[in-house]
Amino acid sequence: MKTLYLIRHGKSSWENMAFQDYERPLLEKGIKRTKKVAGYLVNKKVQPDLIVSSHAVRALETAKILAAKLNYIPEHIILDESIYFAGTDALENLVLGLNDSFNEVILVGHNPDITNFANLFLEQKIDYMPTTGVVCVRFKTDKWTDIFQVKWEIEFVISPKNL
Repeated sequence: MKTLYLIRHGKSSWENMAFQDYERPLLEKGIKRTKKVAGYLVNKKVQPDLIVSSHAVRALETAKILAAKLNYIPEHIILDESIYFAGTDALENLVLGLNDSFNEVILVGHNPDITNFANLFLEQKIDYMPTTGVVCVRFKTDKWTDIFQVKWEIEFVISPKNL
């Protein structure tokens, strides 16, 4: 069984226009909401074998908050620039290329790509993944390369607003 948690980064700041887009940090509200979602994941007994994040500051900050709450060593977070607005195909290639030794993987990314990728698995499509929104998909396989050929189920779809 493989489990994938697709997570959009927390709410970020647009205050400092001198920042490049990838440099924008989380707002205090984004930090609080991410901690709320992390608490939900703790209650669901989420134990990631791997966290992969976009290199953007807001995504990495989100990943680090999640890691701290889920007893995942923050230094083991993998940064992948292909998650940063590279398209749904890049996310698909990343997941299909995961080592099969990882059973629970958290992927922290951006809209519209994270929404479009999640919609590949959702029966009821979503227009956009809200900040710190999570879609959890379980696949009945031991191989990441098989996820599109096997049965999957949506474990949950959550956002800070519905917690």
